[in-house]
Amino acid sequence: MDRTETILGASEFVKQRLCGRKPQIGIVLGSGLGKLSDRIEDPLTIPYSEIPGFPVSTAIGHKGNFIIGTLGGKCVIAMQGRIHYYEGYTMDQVTLPIRVMIRIGISVLFVSNAAGGTNFDYNVGDLMIITDQINMLPNPLIGPNLDDFGPRFPDMTRPYDPKLVRMAEEIASEKGIKVRKGTYLAVTGPCYETPAEYGFYRSVGADAVGMSTTPEVIVARHSSVPCFGMSVITDVAHSTDDEDYVTDGEEIVKAADAAADRMTLLFTELISRI
Repeated sequence: MDRTETILGASEFVKQRLCGRKPQIGIVLGSGLGKLSDRIEDPLTIPYSEIPGFPVSTAIGHKGNFIIGTLGGKCVIAMQGRIHYYEGYTMDQVTLPIRVMIRIGISVLFVSNAAGGTNFDYNVGDLMIITDQINMLPNPLIGPNLDDFGPRFPDMTRPYDPKLVRMAEEIASEKGIKVRKGTYLAVTGPCYETPAEYGFYRSVGADAVGMSTTPEVIVARHSSVPCFGMSVITDVAHSTDDEDYVTDGEEIVKAADAAADRMTLLFTELISRI
């Protein structure tokens, strides 16, 4: 089965399960950020394992479901856990859920992740609105172009929609929520970054680093779908002088969970105003 057939088959399956619902907003929930799915009203759950051709999420804190329901007065489809390249999947598999959401009709994509702060001003628990990205993962558009989805050479001048960024800043100010703005850099993982790597990523303009998100945004922009992204800073750069420091995956999920309420409030309010 070729890529297009896989996308169409999975999309048709999901459409049939929607029972007439028409999601307007797609949401990708990262490590420890599944709490937002609990706020979705009248939820319908579709496990990835039931969808033809779909990969299954194996990462910590990722349940592996589509959740469809109402959030901020809009019909949304949320990925309760994403697919990562480091899990051994191809880029076509990593981005298949995004293609499916586009196929069923979303008009905006929200993405979130847990990330390490390379910016020395950042602290654990900070929320960072993503304004740009640096992709160091294989590009998901490599290979024959899917002409039905977008052009061979899509523009990436504004990967994250400036209007949505401004709206999010306004909401954060209204709600008294401190937010940062910065550039997110994606690497393959699955090992966490060395101090030297953190230093390198900082030197090329990254404020935060993680193992996801950029392929999803590239695929969304391929189809001209506007994107809004947010990182929860769950650990921060350390020097080689700090001999006792260890980056712990479980602690990262806990840090993300602690910040999830603020991110949920921002996402919900932003969705209501679109």
